Amino acid sequence: MAPNGQLLYVGFNQDYGCFACGTDSGFRIYNCDPFKETFDRKFTSGGIGIVEMLFRCNILALVGGGDNPRYPVNKVMIWDDHQNRCIGELSFRSEVKAVKLRRDRVVVVLLNKIYVYNFADLKLVDHIETIANPKGLCALCPNPNNRVLACPGVSRGTVRVELYDNRKTTLVPAHEAELAQICLNQNGTRLATASDKGTLIRVFDSQKGELLQELRRGAARADIQSICFNVSSTFLACSSDQGTIHLFALGAEQGERVVRSQKEQESPGNDVDNSKSSFAFMKSVLPKYFSSQWSFAQFRTAPGRDSSRSIVAFGAEKNTIIVVSDDGTFYKAMFDTATGTCSQVKETKFLAYAKDSE
Repeated sequence: MAPNGQLLYVGFNQDYGCFACGTDSGFRIYNCDPFKETFDRKFTSGGIGIVEMLFRCNILALVGGGDNPRYPVNKVMIWDDHQNRCIGELSFRSEVKAVKLRRDRVVVVLLNKIYVYNFADLKLVDHIETIANPKGLCALCPNPNNRVLACPGVSRGTVRVELYDNRKTTLVPAHEAELAQICLNQNGTRLATASDKGTLIRVFDSQKGELLQELRRGAARADIQSICFNVSSTFLACSSDQGTIHLFALGAEQGERVVRSQKEQESPGNDVDNSKSSFAFMKSVLPKYFSSQWSFAQFRTAPGRDSSRSIVAFGAEKNTIIVVSDDGTFYKAMFDTATGTCSQVKETKFLAYAKDSE
């Protein structure tokens, strides 16, 4: 997430139970549900631009950031917080754009290349050429039984999926435009993508590269800032610069069940399926605008904060979402699949800003 004020970075851990913040003076860890600050590491000088957690353990990957970086922006520091020191480092010739961790791998994303290391000894096991990737797009499956990595390919709009256990590479022509976001589900079987147009999200089978579902965020252009599957891959959420979180039902049965229950609430006995704008039966002749599936619920963050960036995840409690904004605000909301409503449960300002007190 891009810098805003003293907050330089915000990102969830692998199971979305925590999120980490990089600041101009260290990093902080927060628990999502119940919401609370669990750790605050202050450095005497220097900012942290990337904080990648490894689930909830004491090992993190840190990259310097801000006007006065704690570490060089071209180095990844493996930090052991029990020992309060770095236990390893990886150096590169250019700026690190992102870092992804799982228990057996460290993945470092540069502008045009991705390096994959064995976590135990930091030995290089793979390197991948990509198209220019200024956002550091990369998704790494956290499931120990399925080693899957998704990243931009060498051509525009293409996603490269590395299926390491099968020794197979799948190229997915996801979009005609530049990629804006990519995401894998928890077990690595589903891939979600968005382009810089921000109108459509596509869901693919990561093994075969087959398109499974096309989801429409809206008709107007938008910057999609994050995409997330729930644990069972029955729902997907996305955040954008429009300040609205969109929730989609995944899979034919799930989508039909949600829409059916909404229709029964609105007009009992009416069986028209409007999830695909009721023109789905003519999808072969009508534009994609009519055949793609729209969100069944939306959540709006506070008005006037559209300039901030937000990341979204599904909460531990059933039918809840967690939203973290780089203006230092934490939201929890609950959605109802029957009515399509999404109501705020909690809003907390988790980081004080100097600019707030000016």
